[in-house]
Amino acid sequence: MEEKKGFFKRLVSGLAKTRDNVVSGMDSIFHGFSNIDEEFYEELEETLIMGDLGVNTTMNIIEDLKKKVKENHIKEPVQCRQLLIDSIKEQMDVGDTAYEFENKTSVVFVIGVNGVGKTTTIGKLAGKLHDEHKKVILAAADTFRAAAGEQLKEWASRAQCDMIGGQEGSDPAAVIYDAVAAAKARKADILLCDTAGRLHNKKNLMEELKKINRVIDREYPEAYKETLVVLDATTGQNALAQAKEFNEVSDITGVILTKMDGTAKGGIAVAIQAELGIPVKYIGVGEKIEDLQKFDSDEFVNALFYTE
Repeated sequence: MEEKKGFFKRLVSGLAKTRDNVVSGMDSIFHGFSNIDEEFYEELEETLIMGDLGVNTTMNIIEDLKKKVKENHIKEPVQCRQLLIDSIKEQMDVGDTAYEFENKTSVVFVIGVNGVGKTTTIGKLAGKLHDEHKKVILAAADTFRAAAGEQLKEWASRAQCDMIGGQEGSDPAAVIYDAVAAAKARKADILLCDTAGRLHNKKNLMEELKKINRVIDREYPEAYKETLVVLDATTGQNALAQAKEFNEVSDITGVILTKMDGTAKGGIAVAIQAELGIPVKYIGVGEKIEDLQKFDSDEFVNALFYTE
């Protein structure tokens, strides 16, 4: 429980820029208007869109807010604050965001363009799973980027996990083949795979992922498969666009949002979850291993609207 409480504090401070950007704007609307009219809704709408909640999501939130205002016969703008918070939470609900892979023999693919903190995120995830007494093996299948293997090796020793790697430029599917053999031989719980992040060359990436998936299906059919895409929250709408593109080449089961603490665009978490229907499963608010935590949308919205 202590760790959870500590993370909420870090989340509150990590969302400071977003809060200054989005929430303070909303609060000034709640306090600045004397009645609830079209202009009031328009101002709110604009603030939400500027906060990277996405156009569709914003429209849905505003529609829902209007409905609630009518149903509850609300007259004061200030009374809309909690209703808005509830509407955002409802938009983000994608059902039970399962972490099934943690309790099964599983293969977890982590994809994402270079520069989003993918390798670091995999290292942190390995550390977390190791702390939960899982036996983890890391597969360095990003053989495209020279330093990726080295970086992952460092994280592997930090997280006390074995790592299977290949030569730079070698076939990623061959690395996965070796990693699967190791995972079976060593009775690993989770095989975590770092894959190349090349979106500008979608066709190659698609072929590569297909090939890797074929290896897994053939060699490790009993494994549960999870595909997580790592996105950089500081890129806002661009992160949403990337998620959409990756979803075209692979069946994404979840999102990991990094660099939440450095952005005013934290609203993107709402947009991704609401517009793509893909759950944000982990969120990073700093450099340390414990700064990567499971994402809880209720907790996230509470932290975003946190008042002392």
